[in-house]
Amino acid sequence: MSATSELEHVRGVWERAKNDSAIYRLVLSDVEIIHATRGHMQARLKLTSDHVNSRGTIHGAVSAAIIDWAGGMSIVTHGYEKTGASVDIHVTYLSTAIVGDLLDISAVADRVGKTMAFTTIKISKVIDGEVGPLVSKGSHTKFLPVSKENRTAKE
Repeated sequence: MSATSELEHVRGVWERAKNDSAIYRLVLSDVEIIHATRGHMQARLKLTSDHVNSRGTIHGAVSAAIIDWAGGMSIVTHGYEKTGASVDIHVTYLSTAIVGDLLDISAVADRVGKTMAFTTIKISKVIDGEVGPLVSKGSHTKFLPVSKENRTAKE
């Protein structure tokens, strides 16, 4: 796949899947996928009042949901339509963000095998148009569905 078709594929999978999850509709309805190449996906999200805790900073569950979603989208760059079940997810909270902050979400599929995929995700603030300090980072391991439909999509 070319970079353009990978980006179109990832955006298409997201468009088809986002309405299947209430949490994704709430937390990620405004996410914009800006780049995708095989093994890497980058997105942007402007924080709203739906994303923050009682102290007005990004909620830890929002960071975890972003890491869950972004890890899956990095796997999708390999041609998958669906990415299966989460096996393991880790989130490290490094700093915070508030309503109005723009986040950069960078996800890398470190290894995509026949049945398992391992991903690394970074969530950073965007400052003056540039990727700035890390807000959180994480890793996400997924069990890949072994359906004929999924195998055909990635080949």
